[in-house]
Amino acid sequence: MSMFCNQCQESAHNTGCTIKGVCGKTEDTAGIQDLVVYVCQGLAYVNIEARKQGVNTLPESRKIAQSLFATITNANFDNSLLIKQIKEVIELRNSLHSKLNTPLKHHTVRWNGTTDIEFVAKAALVSVQTYDADIDIRSLKQYVLYGLKGMAAYAEHAANLGQEDGDIYDFIEKALVMITKETSLDDMLSWVMKTGEYGVKVMSLLDAANTNTYGNPEITKVNIGVGKKPGILVSGHDLKDLEELLEQTKNSGIDIYTHSEMLPSHAYPMFKKYPHLVGNYGNAWHKQLEEFESFNGPILFTTNCLVPPRKSTTYNNRVFTSGATGMPEWKHIDTHLPNGQKDFTEIISLAKTCPPPTEIETGELTIGFAHNQVLALAGTILENIQSGNIKKMVVMSGCDARQKSRQYYTDFAEALPSDTLILTSGCAKYRYNKLPLGDINGIPRVLDAGQCNDSYSWAIVALKLKEVLGLDDINDLPLVFNIAWYEQKAIIVHLALLYLGVKDTHIGPTLPAFMTPNVLKLITEKFGVKTNATVEEDMELFGLK
Repeated sequence: MSMFCNQCQESAHNTGCTIKGVCGKTEDTAGIQDLVVYVCQGLAYVNIEARKQGVNTLPESRKIAQSLFATITNANFDNSLLIKQIKEVIELRNSLHSKLNTPLKHHTVRWNGTTDIEFVAKAALVSVQTYDADIDIRSLKQYVLYGLKGMAAYAEHAANLGQEDGDIYDFIEKALVMITKETSLDDMLSWVMKTGEYGVKVMSLLDAANTNTYGNPEITKVNIGVGKKPGILVSGHDLKDLEELLEQTKNSGIDIYTHSEMLPSHAYPMFKKYPHLVGNYGNAWHKQLEEFESFNGPILFTTNCLVPPRKSTTYNNRVFTSGATGMPEWKHIDTHLPNGQKDFTEIISLAKTCPPPTEIETGELTIGFAHNQVLALAGTILENIQSGNIKKMVVMSGCDARQKSRQYYTDFAEALPSDTLILTSGCAKYRYNKLPLGDINGIPRVLDAGQCNDSYSWAIVALKLKEVLGLDDINDLPLVFNIAWYEQKAIIVHLALLYLGVKDTHIGPTLPAFMTPNVLKLITEKFGVKTNATVEEDMELFGLK
């Protein structure tokens, strides 16, 4: 097997990881993830044909979304869990295929592996490098695929809350099938835009799922210190897992803390009924090696970027994964209580034996500026824009990561004029959300909409401001986009922005390694996409001096 992976911002030399992933992913895991995509393509072929014949394929479609989710960067390093997904997809594919009036002949439908040896051998033959002989078309196919992975993640979160959209599943499957076929550069560009279109739809779906279940986020102050009780730390994005853990720990004497992308949960009204949801511990995902040591209690990964533990790590026996996440050293929650909730009994029992978290900081964070809350403040914001108190708004959503170059985002935030608002979402916020940036007439200068998928909020706000200000073009707003990216959820967010007509976005600290020079030229010419220069140069370019 020979490894090749270039799906994330940390791709080695900004070309691709060929020996071992910078993320920690091994060659065999990279190959198995490629095979997950391959078998999902086979099931996609069958699903599409089955629907033509009047068959309901919702369970099979959801399995594709679940499986693609497991292949995003840093989510799942556990080959046994990935192989389990492959076997389940093959079983569903074969069962459904046997019911079709007309059998399909495509190799993704016909291939059947049963052993780990067969899986490894096949994995070596189905990497992204096999997608097309034309490097530019292959580049755009990757652009679509990585967008699909992010889309699948958001669709799965929505499904966990009972919200599914067959049209989104249908698009994912048609795009997976398209990747297996010969196509033209022009057709691929249209597929890229369609992916952005469905990116908007899936973020809208997840927004509705979250708010219908937990209420609209409200402006909320979140404690970042610690209490004196034992705690459980919940990291990731899946609010349903957090809800079920909170229910199972009521009156237990255990405090629940959020970490990284779970911070926004504190702003939802429904979660405020749990007094033992006491605060947020730590920062973005890449700090977990240090922060998990000092937390002392169990950690639950609902979904998040995982960092493989060091040999010196002492917390392996305290970490549990759920859903699409997995690490060979950590226990995976896959059992359920009679009421249907995931069974967190082992985590809870362990927490009771652990000391309280060690304090690493004190203070508060103000969150809860999702679209409903910001639109409630629209009059105040507009008044400050029209009076000149707010000159610019800078969207600094996206991902954080380990590279020293990401200090750029802290420096950029600090350098912004005092009449500038920062609109943020995703874990990129941790680069500046604890800076003393103050406010503009009572409006905090950092408005945190929530998780990476909540970037959708800024699209809604921008479109509303465009309407209220009577502008013809969203790009005429006093709004600039300086977005940090890391993995595939950020890619679908960016594609969604491009579909909405947002131009001249900066993404960094580097542009995607999967973009060939020709594709980059096309994207730059069509959308004005650029990467970061220096803080000073970008300030000048954005008109922020």
